[in-house]
Amino acid sequence: MDNQQKKAAAVLGVVTEALPDTLFRVKLENAEAELLCYLAGRMRLHRIRVLVGDKVFVELDPYGGKGRITKRM
Repeated sequence: MDNQQKKAAAVLGVVTEALPDTLFRVKLENAEAELLCYLAGRMRLHRIRVLVGDKVFVELDPYGGKGRITKRM
């Protein structure tokens, strides 16, 4: 078995709603879908704030559940 990690697809989106526990609703630019996203660990560690209207990079879960916000533009 290979120990290679699968590369997650990163897409650009806009935060539409801020929810409790660092969860956000993000509208993806390449699709008309809204996705429930959480902050990546490094963003929590460095206390990077994400507000409604911010453009963010989202790594999509390969199983289609949630996305992870990895970078704020």
